[in-house]
Amino acid sequence: MITLIQGGYVVNPATGICGVNDIFIVDETVEEIAPHIDREAHRVIDAKGKYVFPGFVDLHEHLREPGFEYKETIASGTMAAAAGGFTTICPMPNTKPVIDSRVMVEYLNFKAAKDSLIHVIPVGAVTCSQNGEELADISGMAAVGAMALSEDGKSVMNPLLYKEGMKKAAELGLVIFAHCEDKNLLNGGVLNAGKKAEELGLPGITNSVEDVIVARDILLAKETGVKLHLCHCSTADSVALVRLGKSLGVKLSAEVCPHHFAMTEEEIPGDDANYKMNPPLRTKADVDALIAGLADGTMEVIATDHAPHSAEEKKRSMKDAPFGIVGSETAFALSYTTLVRAGHLTISQLIEKLSTNPARILGIDRGDISAGHIADLVIAETEQPYVIDVEKFISKGKNSPFGGRSVYGKILLTMVNGEIVFEV
Repeated sequence: MITLIQGGYVVNPATGICGVNDIFIVDETVEEIAPHIDREAHRVIDAKGKYVFPGFVDLHEHLREPGFEYKETIASGTMAAAAGGFTTICPMPNTKPVIDSRVMVEYLNFKAAKDSLIHVIPVGAVTCSQNGEELADISGMAAVGAMALSEDGKSVMNPLLYKEGMKKAAELGLVIFAHCEDKNLLNGGVLNAGKKAEELGLPGITNSVEDVIVARDILLAKETGVKLHLCHCSTADSVALVRLGKSLGVKLSAEVCPHHFAMTEEEIPGDDANYKMNPPLRTKADVDALIAGLADGTMEVIATDHAPHSAEEKKRSMKDAPFGIVGSETAFALSYTTLVRAGHLTISQLIEKLSTNPARILGIDRGDISAGHIADLVIAETEQPYVIDVEKFISKGKNSPFGGRSVYGKILLTMVNGEIVFEV
């Protein structure tokens, strides 16, 4: 199959390309990018007036399968990701059973090969069943394709055990994806400890719940030499600690999720569990610090933390409902609207954080659509506003606080290995 994409505004941060170009694709590989390509093709795609980006890479997804298929499946979750422009995703291991062994990674690989049209890179647990008592089969998981380890949904609270896991990860070239939460400080909190929690009479989550473990993990990474990636950072001090860690020479990167820079705790309308996420929505001061960290490059990645739940679960009070919101299908629009249209980031900086940087952190040949690279790409339109309609999500989960919000940035087409996997 030969494909010619004509007249799109190509943004490819890996090579600095940022301008109107044609893209010539043969089978799964980009063969040429140039201002004008006059070659025969089986398929011609008119991208005039549209952006063309390398496919997005999400370092933080929850596909829920196995064990929680009523929330999401590999098939539904990866199609939702494709609709959001993501061509590679990393599902977290907190399924049932947990992805904590060679056999479970092989199962995930088998299901993804069968049910997914995008690339799925397994993330294994740090400890068996994520119980924090014994290291998981790290070598076995690495041997069959796991590229990172995470205890996502919690932290490994035993620092000695975690340190041993970090050492093993460093030996095998795996990245540690750290969910930073001190469970001893959490104390039953369900939203940010502030005015909104007081107003609603609900227990709050202080910034220190996150910050204490951020500091600990950075110091452990410094000592072990592991590559550490901090997940869903939400506080001003997390940003400051990442800056400090980098200045100390730690192999460190960090992500911010769109909900943490596009919304503050003040926008929570009441005891509505669609606004319950972990970490929680924070203050404007925290949001401003996160945006500043994204703008100056301290925070290198935007990830979704896509976390689908059933409508029944999210109808409960915040006290009883599970943490998490969906994010695959709104990430680009929220990021473009909040960061690019508001002047905080250039379009190239945004695509670096959605594609080029996460691919580099994983060490995969993605996030680059220059000649010779795989044709994983996205076409998007950014001039026409639209209203987010959660009922139109492909994901089984409709649990989002952004329903009804007007945004810019619509994904029109997603291509993986030269094949269209999503098209409006």
